[in-house]
Amino acid sequence: QVQLVESGGGSVQAGGSLRLSCAASGYTISRRCMGWFRQAPGKEREGVASFRGVSVTTYADSVKGRFTISKDYAKNTLYLQMNSLKPEDTAMYFCAAGLNMLSCSDYDYWGQGTQVTVSS
Repeated sequence: QVQLVESGGGSVQAGGSLRLSCAASGYTISRRCMGWFRQAPGKEREGVASFRGVSVTTYADSVKGRFTISKDYAKNTLYLQMNSLKPEDTAMYFCAAGLNMLSCSDYDYWGQGTQVTVSS
């Protein structure tokens, strides 16, 4: 049974930083696609960042230059380093994992989410 458990969320002031973690069990982090999504109240879920292959990463325009996605294969954990946080980054953040190394169009497994709140 695959489980993705997010942690690291919290409340910070604008300009601050947080690092989200997504610990995987029953799923081996490899070159398959994994990603971070977020959903703010009253808004649709949006993709934040993805990581596939050896080092292919993509970011939403709104977080480019501020967020960094990474993998720790030894710890079987996905990370999202978030710097220069803005109030508009406030949302529930979800980790997702897929089975495809060549595409991040589909995700098969989802975590329960961790809340990030940024105050001005």
